[in-house]
Amino acid sequence: MAMPNDVWDDISQDIPSASDPFVQQYLAGRTKLINQEKTTRSDASFRNSLSPIARRACAIVDRIRDHEQNTVWTPDVEEGIAQASHQSIFPGMMFMLAKDRMESTDLWRIVRRMPKGCLLHAHMDAMVDFDFLLNELMKMPGMHMSSERSLESQEARENAGLSFRYRAKARTEGSVWEKGYEPDSFILLAKVADDFPDGGRPGFLQWLKSRCMLSSVDSREQHHGIDAIWTKFAKCFVVVATIIHYEPMYRSFLRRLMSLLKADGVNWAELRFTWPLNYCRDRQEAPERDYSHMFQVLEEEVARFKASPEGKGFWGLTTIWTSLRNSDTRSLVENMDHCITTKIEFPHLIAGYDLVGPEDLGRPLVDLLPELFWFRKQCSQEGVNVPFFFHAGETLGDGSSADSNLYDAILLGTRRIGHGFSLYKHPLLLDMVKERRILIESCPISNEVLRLCGSVTAHPLPSLLARGVACSLCNDDPAMLGQDTAGMSHDFWQTLQGWDNLGLAGLGSVAENSVRWAAFEDQDPAEWTKGVREASLGGGVKAQRMKEWQVEWERFCLWIVTEFGDEFGPEGDEPAEAEQAPKAPNP
Repeated sequence: MAMPNDVWDDISQDIPSASDPFVQQYLAGRTKLINQEKTTRSDASFRNSLSPIARRACAIVDRIRDHEQNTVWTPDVEEGIAQASHQSIFPGMMFMLAKDRMESTDLWRIVRRMPKGCLLHAHMDAMVDFDFLLNELMKMPGMHMSSERSLESQEARENAGLSFRYRAKARTEGSVWEKGYEPDSFILLAKVADDFPDGGRPGFLQWLKSRCMLSSVDSREQHHGIDAIWTKFAKCFVVVATIIHYEPMYRSFLRRLMSLLKADGVNWAELRFTWPLNYCRDRQEAPERDYSHMFQVLEEEVARFKASPEGKGFWGLTTIWTSLRNSDTRSLVENMDHCITTKIEFPHLIAGYDLVGPEDLGRPLVDLLPELFWFRKQCSQEGVNVPFFFHAGETLGDGSSADSNLYDAILLGTRRIGHGFSLYKHPLLLDMVKERRILIESCPISNEVLRLCGSVTAHPLPSLLARGVACSLCNDDPAMLGQDTAGMSHDFWQTLQGWDNLGLAGLGSVAENSVRWAAFEDQDPAEWTKGVREASLGGGVKAQRMKEWQVEWERFCLWIVTEFGDEFGPEGDEPAEAEQAPKAPNP
């Protein structure tokens, strides 16, 4: 029953006004509390040091984000499309569903142009878009394909192991698509593609691409759990492995990779490297017996790109050597030995060591202590420096062996932690990570697609930032996970749009962190810690890179103010031309 008007008139007289002193006192205390909490954030120092033009750029980006939340990320816009696809449109929605829409926004233009510094967590095989790679593969003279069994059934086409190899003598007999196919026999790739039963060569390329990456359906089926998605994910790596492990393909891959990185504002990358000894030189059928030639090619292609007009300002690439965490002791030690011998020959191309593979299914670090201590001893005896950069906590577990990898990663002296998804559950470890200046290599889209969270809005990275933990953004496996490019713009965009507390300043902070925690040169533990602590005030390579990034950041902020200031700047905003970006320091 509605309240009578005369009763309401009496009650309404007693309701305080928002301007009443005690309400204003409450609001002032509320603001003070919010601001006090923000002082403990990991990006607080970066925010406090923003230049006037950077502050204006951050305010403009906030307005653009608010505007797009109300005009782009709402069910009221293009309602027919949303209903037809049974989608709810909202900020921070699942990446696979948001990708096309995000790439049409002003925020996308801004993030694409942003200087992102360094990519610290990515797996080499999963970096380059497959439309490019498969097109290169089809053009490669002498390329053949084999399968572990006939591909006559749909089940076999989805699960059978595939291999690609150069063969000097073309073999065109038989068909991998028929029952009589001899397992593991190589057939000329052009013939295999043209004989594909469902559409010939175009259909073959579409099918092969589907074997190399996860689909939108895969990423949305959260109810199957992370073990199910990892099973298919691992099969993608098996297919891709032999595609790029041939010198001409490897060179094309590297050139494309560096071109994509540079175009996305990435000047340095540290790529996890997990290759069995199946790499072949140009027009050679026998695999190499070590990794020497492969790293020679890497060295040559990096130097070539840096010397090109396209690669101007590119700082380079290095690798983090990785072994599969489910390996037996002999296989693991043999791989570790290859790491050491390759590090001796190419000291600048191996920055560290890691173990990879699904943590929930593989051996935990505590079980690998004997092999890890052997490795550390061998490095010491050979006089090489191969620090640890461990994956840890890439799990939903709480107290599980995978979750407990965080303890061992920290105790073993890891310089950074890959993912650290479950770290927020461990208050003591959070303090240790801050005290020891360990960076978290966070990969939000990867964690979503691999079913650790439903969308970026459910990701734990904001809690780490709020607790003062240093983090960087990384893309992990972009070609396989749906980003379809080697750059990091999709992860940067998702976090900018998904988390109100981050903003452009927060993005700038994590980008600066990526430079501060990059492994540009060999450093012992004391030198490493000093370089992280001193940042641009130091005297080494890292300090110079930090200064170069800061110049790029200021120019980027000036571009935002110039490009968007008229439409999204506050009233009375001064013209952008009144300020000048700083000049680059002398190299």
